[in-house]
Amino acid sequence: MQMEPILYEKNSKCIDISTEFCGIKFPNPFVLASGPPTAYGTMIKRAFDMGWGGAVLKTLKPDNMNIVDVKPRFNVIRGNHGEIVGFQNIELVSKRPLTIWLKEIEEIKIQYPNRILIGSIMAEADKKEWQELAKKVADSGVDALELNFSCPHGMPEMGVGAAIGQNAKMTSELTEWVKQVVNIPVIVKLTPNVTDIISIAKAAQNGGADGISAINTVQCLIGINLDTMEPLPSVDGYSTYGGYSGLAVKPIGLRAVSQIAKSINLPIFGIGGISSWEHAVEYMLLGASAVQVCTAVMIEGYDIIINFIEGLERYMRNKNIKKITEIKGKSLNRIKDHSALSIVKKVVQINNKLCIQCGKCVKVCGDAGYDALKFKNGQLVVDAEKCDGCSLCTIICPKRALTL
Repeated sequence: MQMEPILYEKNSKCIDISTEFCGIKFPNPFVLASGPPTAYGTMIKRAFDMGWGGAVLKTLKPDNMNIVDVKPRFNVIRGNHGEIVGFQNIELVSKRPLTIWLKEIEEIKIQYPNRILIGSIMAEADKKEWQELAKKVADSGVDALELNFSCPHGMPEMGVGAAIGQNAKMTSELTEWVKQVVNIPVIVKLTPNVTDIISIAKAAQNGGADGISAINTVQCLIGINLDTMEPLPSVDGYSTYGGYSGLAVKPIGLRAVSQIAKSINLPIFGIGGISSWEHAVEYMLLGASAVQVCTAVMIEGYDIIINFIEGLERYMRNKNIKKITEIKGKSLNRIKDHSALSIVKKVVQINNKLCIQCGKCVKVCGDAGYDALKFKNGQLVVDAEKCDGCSLCTIICPKRALTL
């Protein structure tokens, strides 16, 4: 079963959620990122049946690159109600032989000609290896290539992954190598583990990149087991720095995408912490043409795409937006230097009808603010002279009784 681009009829005008990236038309902007959800061709086929617009293969590598995964290799940070807010992995690239992948790519493209398949590739900093791998994968029928210059764990020890993407010269040079031998779009996937992601994006552009994917995971150490004193995830008592993903990294991804979009004129895949259609729209408002999702699928499954598509349709309908291009980059001009922001004084407004007198706002305003909130005669009141409009109380209030 293949889903066509979804159109919503209203007043004889249609809403079109298809999008274009590097000249390639996607039926919708929701793409599976390279990772465990795209580890096998059969998995990608199931995802396409569910409605995903495209998929990036779990990173392929030359057969002479030995890959062995440790067990276990995942761990999470949970919120107060058990929900997963952060996810660490120390999994490496695909272990499967390249010949098997090339066959599966051909099969997928025959069965799903209207779904977009992107080949993620990685090799050592050797021109011949990169060019041979790129040509083989391109010739198998993928619609584009994504160069993995960004994996932050395991692979950099071999001189690949983020070891390349943290070096502007190597990023440009290796991109150019690939561009010399393929005729399909080449997308560079960037690491957030750099001081200046704009310089790396510009290096990719200088090397001939047709598009950018941002971001890969954030290097991390997720925690320590206080009973055993072992770092997590514990592999026989030991661990290593891994890649952090999930909702907690969305602000980092949004920052990176907006910086890149304001600096270079290349299409961008927004990646990082996307768990809902709202998150996807945020990325598009900041310049992304489409988004990639991995961790949310690992937690919830492929069928989240149903709510993604329905939610995006509903949002566009309510906003009278006809095409994705009307969303793209619309919020970019609202991001300014700190010195350009308003310094007009604001005082918190209180709705005592909503206030439950829990006292949280009074406590934090006294301990970490300006001591401007008090209870007086059974009502919450603000000292307008003391209030500095910092907004801490509005964030803490469980009933939204405080506004600025």
